[in-house]
Amino acid sequence: MATSDIIKEKLKSLPTSSGVYIMLDEQGGILYVGKAKNLKNRVRQYFQNSVTKTEKTVLLVDKIKDFRYIVTSNEVEALVLENNLIKKHKPYYNILLKDDKSYPYIKINLKEDFPRVEIVRRLKADGSKYFGPYMISLTASATLDLIHSVFPVRECKGSLGSSRAKRECLNYHIGRCLAPCTGRVSKEEYGAVVKKVMALLSGHDREAREILQQKLNEAVEREEFERAIVYRENLALLDRIVRKQNINLPRDFNLDIYAYATNGMYGCVNYTVVRAGKVLGSENASVVEAGDSTDILSSFIMQFYDKNPVVADEILVNADLTFKEELKEYLSEKKGGRLNLFEPKGGARGQLMQLAYNNAVEYLEKTSAKIASRDALTRGAVEQLKQMLELADMPYRMECYDISNISGTDKVASMVVFVNGEAHHELYRRFRIKSFEGADDFRSMREVLSRRVAELKKGSDVSFSQKPDLIIVDGGKGQLSSAEEILADTGIELAGLAKREEEIFRPHESLPKVLPRDSLALKLCQRIRDEAHRFAITYHRKLRSERMTRSNLKNIEGVGDRRAGALLAYFKRVENIAAASVEEIMQVEGFGKDVAQKVYDYFRAKEDSDA
Repeated sequence: MATSDIIKEKLKSLPTSSGVYIMLDEQGGILYVGKAKNLKNRVRQYFQNSVTKTEKTVLLVDKIKDFRYIVTSNEVEALVLENNLIKKHKPYYNILLKDDKSYPYIKINLKEDFPRVEIVRRLKADGSKYFGPYMISLTASATLDLIHSVFPVRECKGSLGSSRAKRECLNYHIGRCLAPCTGRVSKEEYGAVVKKVMALLSGHDREAREILQQKLNEAVEREEFERAIVYRENLALLDRIVRKQNINLPRDFNLDIYAYATNGMYGCVNYTVVRAGKVLGSENASVVEAGDSTDILSSFIMQFYDKNPVVADEILVNADLTFKEELKEYLSEKKGGRLNLFEPKGGARGQLMQLAYNNAVEYLEKTSAKIASRDALTRGAVEQLKQMLELADMPYRMECYDISNISGTDKVASMVVFVNGEAHHELYRRFRIKSFEGADDFRSMREVLSRRVAELKKGSDVSFSQKPDLIIVDGGKGQLSSAEEILADTGIELAGLAKREEEIFRPHESLPKVLPRDSLALKLCQRIRDEAHRFAITYHRKLRSERMTRSNLKNIEGVGDRRAGALLAYFKRVENIAAASVEEIMQVEGFGKDVAQKVYDYFRAKEDSDA
């Protein structure tokens, strides 16, 4: 039965309930994950010619050879399940925000008698007051420095407790702290200053501006020009914090705004933040998802709030989201309070949305060529490699292995993983060669790939659970033969990339393939080979350094291989061991007072000899 017939049959039996659908390619790889209130209606739309589709969606549909679906008990569950599956499988045609995309906030813990002002990335329900998020154009660290330049609140970490310091620190003497640690200020007096800090962060700048201007004038009179420059820069930052806006907004406006723009092939989501009636900042994110605007915005918003807290009172979008009520319910629960989510049609909110949309359009116009180029270097290179190597299937997941050692010592191997032509660093793995002594790269490769195949069968590690479409080994015919012995019955495609002439060797082919020097396919192979080499070399150097350090530690009386290893495991670096006290060294397993004292004395004697 042809694939198209399979899809036609499965479309007939689709349920009308809510759920998640998973589009698959000819190898069963996941192309796209979507959600639906009615699975039957939503999935059928992909294969109906009467339904208008974006260029990106047309490309997706052309690659779909099968699909699966999961029925959910309700629509909120479908929303959450889709988000979890996207993060787990990272399909090419879905949005996937960077894992480290979280913004800083400024926190003031009002439950403390003398609260400090600090930068955090996670919000807690601890009675603190939070301001932000702060974006690239207005950094939290610069804002914090401005606060300390204007208002003398403490910078020291930790709770002051009941005990008092014996003397004031330098910040007190230069006017940057009221020294609550020594009892020089009452709780009420300090609290009044904290209220002024919160007023500044809420957009009330008059008093802060007057204080800065006075300090600037005094610094100029004393000819302290470097300090005057700092005050002048802080005044400029203050202008950015409370900058004038063309739209007059009420001070109770706390909005997160999401505007999506597309040219049919690529898209952009603009995220704009409004706090206390002021626009704090705006950022753009490139989008290559193949869904419609409602799918794209809801996916983006779900992933964004996975990494960032929900602090806005309202979320504005420029599309009527299919899962609007479900998303609102989910985010309200995450926030722990009331939240509104809607598409504004006019007024001040409509003007803000138009500004966000204009920003998205402008960014898209400027970056479409760059996005297309990146797409060609990744997905385009994968497709070209399939053709040039005459592979049976598309090499969506590629793994590359490299061996590193010096005269057979500290033998290691690296495994790097590229998915759809892009490096996935979280899937990288390193190996120590264990089965033999001496240097033998071919034997090392056989050991590593044997362990890789064994892990594939176990399926317990996310890095090893998915079968690669293509494995590349760094080397020519010899290394390829070693790999072929292990992979012969796995169905995994194999290639060897020789360094000298950049020739690609394939099993059962007497002559190598010479790809054009400027081809995207060869450049992709070079990228993954060089990345495997870098990763292996880095690990080898680390082990070699640890071995040499361990050998030096064994010069200390009473410290053998086991204790040397324990010291390194506990302190991580030899510099930390050298700086440790006897009591700290005694915290390491196996170190009593006598041996700890010898370690301490060893490094003190070393300092004296170095001096």
